[in-house]
Amino acid sequence: MDAATEKAATLIEALNYIKQFRDKAVVVKVGGSFLEDSDARRSVLTDIVFMRTVGIRPVVVHGGGPAISRAMKQANIQPKWVKGLRYTDAETLSIVQDVMINVINKGLVDEFRLLGAAAEPIHVRNRPVLKAARHWEKDEHGRPVDLGFVGDVTEVDTWVLSHLAHEQAIPVIAPLGIGADGQVYNVNADTAAARVAIALKAEKLVNMSDTHGIRTDPDDASSLASSLNRQQIEALIAAGKITAGMIPKVACCLEAVKGGVKKCHIIDGRIKHSLLLEIYTDKGIGTEVVP
Repeated sequence: MDAATEKAATLIEALNYIKQFRDKAVVVKVGGSFLEDSDARRSVLTDIVFMRTVGIRPVVVHGGGPAISRAMKQANIQPKWVKGLRYTDAETLSIVQDVMINVINKGLVDEFRLLGAAAEPIHVRNRPVLKAARHWEKDEHGRPVDLGFVGDVTEVDTWVLSHLAHEQAIPVIAPLGIGADGQVYNVNADTAAARVAIALKAEKLVNMSDTHGIRTDPDDASSLASSLNRQQIEALIAAGKITAGMIPKVACCLEAVKGGVKKCHIIDGRIKHSLLLEIYTDKGIGTEVVP
């Protein structure tokens, strides 16, 4: 009876959030090595189906770095990175498109459908909702650095995504953009998710990864911050507490809240049902980034 009562209390706690977020768009970015873990991936996708069932309008943006790197290794192509971005020549772009569209995107859509949800693939070969332009980095002297076919999202076709939401479908977006001349560009998945969230005026952007969130002391697991604002995050970066791969994730969260997204979350997709715990409980499980 105690266990049953505890479950009922959890449902009542969730009810307030279910009512609050009903008919709101929530963008979920899935990536990192946890996508390679079938159990963790199934748990996250089940959470997303639950969200759709109770009235939230989830939009999924996925990455695919580890799978792309494996495919490049099989093709005897050595990956090259510039400031955390994959240098993408024509041969690399062909592999990126094949893996993103035919392996990861298709796999996620098929798995959603096996879970009983309507899901639709979104990529440059069927519904090119991400418009893009070539991305340029600068070296230490301020000179432009060519990254090949790496792009920045310039526009998001929200009509397609909104139409699918009204059809009760879950859009699953591959981070590939298309230029005005028809050129396909490889887009960073975190950046793409932020741009989609801003365009949709999303209630939340959730970054599912293989990290628990933001720690105020990177060597102390107990220092996980449950909530941080821009000023606090900038102070942690200046103090060297947020470094390496966490910086792009944090930067995209800051971009999203600056663009009007209510809250962003960084949570560990390897923890079972972490998405539901973050959204539908008072305490949460990761770090939320607020304006």
